[in-house]
Order: sequence, then C-alpha cells, then structure tokens
Amino acid sequence: QVQVVESGGGLVQPGGSLRLSCAASIIMGRVNAMGWYRQTPGKQRELDATITSGGSTDYADSVKGRFTISRDNAKNTVYLQMNSLKPEDTAVYYCNAKEQPTPLSNEYDYWGQGTQVTVAS
Repeated sequence: QVQVVESGGGLVQPGGSLRLSCAASIIMGRVNAMGWYRQTPGKQRELDATITSGGSTDYADSVKGRFTISRDNAKNTVYLQMNSLKPEDTAVYYCNAKEQPTPLSNEYDYWGQGTQVTVAS
C-alpha cells in the first residue's frame, strides 16, 4: 500500500515558475515510477511527465522545454519544476506512483489528492 502526498501548488503569474513535490510512502515493495498528470473540468487526466527509478523520463509535447521532472529514489520523492507557465497550464495536478509489491508482481497505481495550479494575472 502506498500513500501519495503532493504539495507546491498555488497561484502564479504567466511566465512564472512553481515547483511541485510528491512523496510516496510505501509499506513494502518498491515504487518503479512516479509521474505528474493534470486534470481540468470535463477532461480526463493527461500526462505531463513521468520518471522511472532508472531515470528514464517521458514528457508531454506541451511541456517539453518548460517542465523538468526529477526524483530522489531513496525517498520515493519526485519534483516537477514548472517554468514559463501559461494560463492553459491551469489545472489540478495529480501525482502518480507505480508500486510493485514483489519483483514479479503487477504494478499498482496510487494517486495523490491533487494540488491546484492557477496561472493568471
């Protein structure tokens, strides 16, 4: 079982920056990957960025060059550095953790409660 906790959201002006953080607390097993997704009313959650324990990253085209995901594997913590923010980035951002109880087990998805990011003047 995994508990995922996000922080760092808030109100920022266009062109500004925020850093989101997410910590996954596990009872057993390991977290293979963590990532960030966004959701706005009426739309499904969309990928922003993911990172594996080995350091492989994946970004949505809309955030490439602006957002950077990083991680501290020892603490099962990921960060999302968000630069050059645009009004269209306004959304609730959710942290995801993929937990594997044993090396050959399936992966299970766990989600945080979400943190609001608002980009406006």
